Amino acid sequence: MALRGLQTDFSHTKWFPHVSPSHFLLFGLMLSYFTTLSSQVQACSMKCKSKNISSQYQHCGIRSDGVHDLDCFGKYYSRGTINCVWKPGNHASDRTHTFIIQQPAKKYCRACHNITRFSQSVKLYENPNMTVEVFENSRSRNCTKAIFRGSPTSLFRCGPPSNVSFSRHSGRLDVNVSWKQEDVKAITYYSVRYKVVSSPSWNETNVESKDWSSCRVEDLNSSLVYIVQIRCVRNEKCSQCPWSEAYNVLPELTTQPVIVSIEDNDINEKQGRRLVSVTWTFSASELHDGYYVSIGKASGEAPCQQIKTSEPEIRLILSHSAYQLNISAANNASVSPAVSQTIPQREDMYGMEEEKLNVTVHNNTSFTIYWKDDLIKTFVCYSVEWREKGHNALYMSFYQNVQNSRTLFPLPEPLEPYKRYSITLHTRPDKETCNMKHINNSESTYGSTQFYFMEGSPISAPANISKLNVTLKSVLLQWSSIPEEDIRGFLLGYIIHYTEYHQRGTSTENNITVDPELNSYELSDLRSGTAYQVQISGFTSGGAGVRSTASFFKTDPENFNLSSVITVFAVVATVLIFGTPIIKRAKAVLWPSIPNPGNSNAMQKIDRACELELAAINTLQVEEWDTNSLQIVEKEAVIPASTLPLVLPLLCAAEDEEDAPEMTCDWNQTDTDSAAGETSPGDATDMFSDTQQTNLQSSPMVFSGGYTTMEMFQQTMPQRVAVNTAVIEGMESQPENTTVLKSGMDYVRQFSTSPSLDSEQPSTILW
Repeated sequence: MALRGLQTDFSHTKWFPHVSPSHFLLFGLMLSYFTTLSSQVQACSMKCKSKNISSQYQHCGIRSDGVHDLDCFGKYYSRGTINCVWKPGNHASDRTHTFIIQQPAKKYCRACHNITRFSQSVKLYENPNMTVEVFENSRSRNCTKAIFRGSPTSLFRCGPPSNVSFSRHSGRLDVNVSWKQEDVKAITYYSVRYKVVSSPSWNETNVESKDWSSCRVEDLNSSLVYIVQIRCVRNEKCSQCPWSEAYNVLPELTTQPVIVSIEDNDINEKQGRRLVSVTWTFSASELHDGYYVSIGKASGEAPCQQIKTSEPEIRLILSHSAYQLNISAANNASVSPAVSQTIPQREDMYGMEEEKLNVTVHNNTSFTIYWKDDLIKTFVCYSVEWREKGHNALYMSFYQNVQNSRTLFPLPEPLEPYKRYSITLHTRPDKETCNMKHINNSESTYGSTQFYFMEGSPISAPANISKLNVTLKSVLLQWSSIPEEDIRGFLLGYIIHYTEYHQRGTSTENNITVDPELNSYELSDLRSGTAYQVQISGFTSGGAGVRSTASFFKTDPENFNLSSVITVFAVVATVLIFGTPIIKRAKAVLWPSIPNPGNSNAMQKIDRACELELAAINTLQVEEWDTNSLQIVEKEAVIPASTLPLVLPLLCAAEDEEDAPEMTCDWNQTDTDSAAGETSPGDATDMFSDTQQTNLQSSPMVFSGGYTTMEMFQQTMPQRVAVNTAVIEGMESQPENTTVLKSGMDYVRQFSTSPSLDSEQPSTILW
């Protein structure tokens, strides 16, 4: 109420134009505090109404279940004031107390009534002895009391300490204490007593400190639990030094935690950050209170954040930079050896575009970094880290809100030539100072690239060159990459130098350039049975490097190939077995060499002119030919036996001129209807022989082709008409008959009389 009234009275600043409202609030709080304190002091500043005020509480007794443990003390630098504390009874329902202090030598008596708390401060004289009485439920029949007597000069109390910390290592216990502000100037030393938790007695001698804050206890068993108490060493300013509460000091932790797993996952909604989850175990789990996890940048940039956790796991949101992680188990007296783990820099920056950064090196102490996006619209604080492989990163943070680039000068360390550096740009959400405030969930990685201060040619060559799959014309080469520290620049590719050795002792060298990503290449278009030498080198913008050690190989010669011979033999055999019928069949279908005589122009005209009818079939036998016979039946006029010798020369004249000259036309005719007066076979044979000798030499019927056309036939027939007139006349007088001729010929020969002859003239076709 007093504070509310104060705020109401001074809420108008026109009365106090130079005082802010916060001053009013502070003044009100102070006034309220002193008002309350004054009311308490006034309650105990009441003088006793009678000289023997204690007689009013004669019905109150001292009992163990009543008010007890009354204790009064003072401070050296607050002389004239004492503080008294007590503990209430167990059965007090109302728990109101009456406090009375008396100094008979000074006739000093003060009384405080209806106190509900369990402490009281009161002013008194410094030297005379005093008596303090506390009555509980003074108006009840169950009233109890507690009495304290002493001299104010002997009541200067120091301690106990306000804060105590322990540290155990190598069988020693280090104790560090802090005291209340009013005790710091009075205390010079303190002592420590200890015992094993299962022991009933304390150690024989106490251990005193060397100053007011720290003390060391030696020769302890690091695996045992101890109970420790602390108190100050008495002096004129500290006449009372009570023991502190008992502290349990846990055993010394000598083993370190064991990291079980580290998971590094991307955060989709936070590009440039990653979620690192770390889990571990600790063997002495019952002897520790928790774990200390410290995380800091591997570059050494401040701060190193320390996190306390009770669970053996932790999750951190970090950038793609490298970090150093330390994990220790801890209890109230010991910290275990830390297990250290480096969280490596993220090389594959998921979701980040390439060529987002570019670096221009001016000299070995200055370079300019450029970034692609317009980041200054969002961020103004940046950090750049660059490092050589195998070394700690260097860093520089800066403020930039004008352009998408920054020239860093001077660098903490000069750049070295022929060394590859990785550089990373981080963004920070801070707006004022660009120094990192904390590690967890602070900065994000924008991008990364590589650069050289100066490039050179490689100082080593590809190794482990192997030659695989050597054939007649090719070979497969494989090799190992050049170590990064020996490249001394960005590798642009490999050069394969291969030399061909000729039989005359000369050689030819050729070069082939392949991409830097390749570690194998097939050389082709080589000569068979030829020796080659191969060397491989890498090249950068600084030039070609050294060549590898020469490696030799020889292509396979063109040897006899049994499989090829077997294949050719199989093909030839197949052609010989199956080829002839196929060729004949194809020839018959595609290129018929013998036309059908029945479809020829000559046969059509003969059929129309003669209109012969088939009467009978007789068989002619060729006795001396050793061939198969094909029987052809034609309708023709019966040739009398007397005229047959005249006809046969004509038939023989139609034979192909390719036939052997010694071949004779020895034809025998069998006629079942022959008359007794016909010409004998012997005469006919003689006549045939004479006629054959004449006609074979002079007959124009000998054709070069396999058959004759009607036009050619007509040209030759008039020359034959005169010779054969007698034969034709004899044939006309005979009845029709059927003649069957046998021949071993494979093709058709045509014979016909002139179309000018009578229709009854003979027409004969032979195969």
